[in-house]
Amino acid sequence: MLDAQVLIVGAGPTGLVAACELIRRGVGVRLVDRAPAASPYARAQLLWPRTLDLLEDLGALDAARSAGHTLNAFSYFSDRAHVATFTMPEELVPLCIPQNDTERVLTDRLHALGGRIERGVRLLAFDDLDFSGSADGVTSILEHPDGRVERIRTAFVVGADGASSAVRGQIGASFTGATYASTFALVDCRPTGAELPTDRAHYYLSAQGVLAVVALPGGVFRFFSVLPPGQEMSLPWMQKAVDERGPAGVRLADPVWQTAFRVHARQADIYRRGRVFLAGDAAHVHSPAGGQGLNTGVQDAHNLAWKLAAVLSGEAPDDLLATYEQERLAVAARVVRETDLQTRAWMVRRKPWTGLRDLAFRAADRSGAIERFYLPVMAGRRLRYPPTRATQVPGRRCGRGGLRPGAAVPYRLADALGVVHGRWTVVTASPGLLPALRRLAEATPGLNVGAAPETPQLCEKPGYYLIRPDGHIAAHGHADDLNRLRAEIEHGVPRRAPAETVRGNA
Repeated sequence: MLDAQVLIVGAGPTGLVAACELIRRGVGVRLVDRAPAASPYARAQLLWPRTLDLLEDLGALDAARSAGHTLNAFSYFSDRAHVATFTMPEELVPLCIPQNDTERVLTDRLHALGGRIERGVRLLAFDDLDFSGSADGVTSILEHPDGRVERIRTAFVVGADGASSAVRGQIGASFTGATYASTFALVDCRPTGAELPTDRAHYYLSAQGVLAVVALPGGVFRFFSVLPPGQEMSLPWMQKAVDERGPAGVRLADPVWQTAFRVHARQADIYRRGRVFLAGDAAHVHSPAGGQGLNTGVQDAHNLAWKLAAVLSGEAPDDLLATYEQERLAVAARVVRETDLQTRAWMVRRKPWTGLRDLAFRAADRSGAIERFYLPVMAGRRLRYPPTRATQVPGRRCGRGGLRPGAAVPYRLADALGVVHGRWTVVTASPGLLPALRRLAEATPGLNVGAAPETPQLCEKPGYYLIRPDGHIAAHGHADDLNRLRAEIEHGVPRRAPAETVRGNA
């Protein structure tokens, strides 16, 4: 007998999103965290547009926006001389919000959905873990704050318990990678003196390494720099770094948080062992460059939650769960690689390499290459799960432009296309295809049909897009590819109407 359907270990952003997504799909969840209280510190601070889409779908976006502000540009300086400024296109602007506020917003949403966090509860071990996944559940041994030990059996376990994950250790997953040689220092404070812009991040590059300055809400600014070997972290040291390398006339005052830390680039070799899954920092850690860590974890949770819910409800076979590791491990590997490249660019200190770096920044600024190619990746707008079946792609080549199979459809565009969020939907901008698609939907109660207006984001040829419950495109084809669509519907779409998902702020 199961005590709950899913145990989630770790109540950071990844665990909270996983819990909210499961609960609103009718799944029974227990969410535990070994910490006695939520962290009061900012830590991660950027939510990129793909993550904002997920918060909007969850009904938490308005609360998040009220706690943060937009970041509209990144400016780079070399030895204090301005090199380049990359301005965000409106659709790619991230939200700057301290992680503790993100967790507060998600916790409020969890409570509104009827969930709760069990604080001070830690995972001790799994009992008789079945590595094949053929057993009907997982037995976890938990220790409560009063010393009481509890055995709990659930259908699945999600390990979202951070870089030092107990879950990862229990399933025997390796955590390979490297640690950067440098130590980094961070100060969050309320500076005085010269006014600093609140809508852009400044990166001051020099022979001493990077000094970053980014505004947080409430008049707080983050100062982030490489700490020299043997140097103790202190406010006076960071003030000296700002005086020598950063914005002139700024006095650091009223510190909110200060810390020194090492940066790692590591990834688990597996994201699943039987009925136990890893997500977020338990599965991958990397440089804070680009602010990708929290976003990648939230997207892990979203990808996994709808699949667990579909399997638990009987709407999908267990095979669906294999796609979680397949899709998300590749995404995290790319994030680790890209953030490593950006971090190494920050740390270039010797000529002629610094001159070449600055030349590359200037060229990118003039050409708009960063706005066209790099920022969409950071924003999650180039996130794509490559197709694995021939029926996911058209029989004949598409024309120029258009969303491709595996891509995530932006939330507002999905609205315009008639996508039913959280449900399987087939959309078309071709009126002549609607009768055939509606007949397919009549035979497949789990499928919705959306009549889309013509838009540049769609393929220029008449055809269809099959959208998964998480907003990714499962398949795309043209008017003569309906047999391919039938095969995809047979492969993944439930034959009965799925359970109702709690929408928005309900």
